[in-house]
Amino acid sequence: MPALQVEGLARHYGEREALAGVSLSLNDGQTLVVFGPNGAGKSTLLRVLATLLRPHAGNVRVLGSRLPEQAWAVRGRIGLLAHEPLLYRELTARENLCYHARLHGVSETRVDELLGAVAMADRACEPLRTLSRGMVQRVAVARAVLHDPELLLLDEPYANLDPAAVDLVEPLIGAGSGRTRVICSHDPSGGLAEADRVLGLRAGQAALARAAADVGPDAIAELYR
Repeated sequence: MPALQVEGLARHYGEREALAGVSLSLNDGQTLVVFGPNGAGKSTLLRVLATLLRPHAGNVRVLGSRLPEQAWAVRGRIGLLAHEPLLYRELTARENLCYHARLHGVSETRVDELLGAVAMADRACEPLRTLSRGMVQRVAVARAVLHDPELLLLDEPYANLDPAAVDLVEPLIGAGSGRTRVICSHDPSGGLAEADRVLGLRAGQAALARAAADVGPDAIAELYR
């Protein structure tokens, strides 16, 4: 069974259709990169797959569980790195990760391990509001993988990161992590290099859906015209 199986997914906000009849399939261990202009439905798709939004129509299976009926069975197997870091600004980096660790039944040893992995051990006791956006993003990456999820849902995961920080988080969320991944990206060359499959969204509809080997930068650029 595929890790992700989506058929005819629709989701609307009032009268506006954010997703209209989107279908996709992704095997275990593969990476799907989703391209499209702002407002195309990329973040909405991630939120549906993360069980944060209910689909209004269509069939959605994530890691074998049907959504929304079996959302409870899959939430703990998903790691979400959203546009917002999903962290508390008044808490320290370590306090944020310890809070999420308790939610997932993860030890504080894992927290300290990840703070070291993203080079935040020396700043771990400072409130998030005092840290740079790049540092906050590193903590958000640590939060997303804290519970060793099978599926990563990543919205512009390298935003605000300098090259050294990208190298730090790559083992956690990159292709070498071995996890199934869905990545929203505006970077044609970098995104295609990561992808096994490509989904191009425009106005909530799938304008492009095929193997990455069959997609070139020109096809991605066409989505933004």
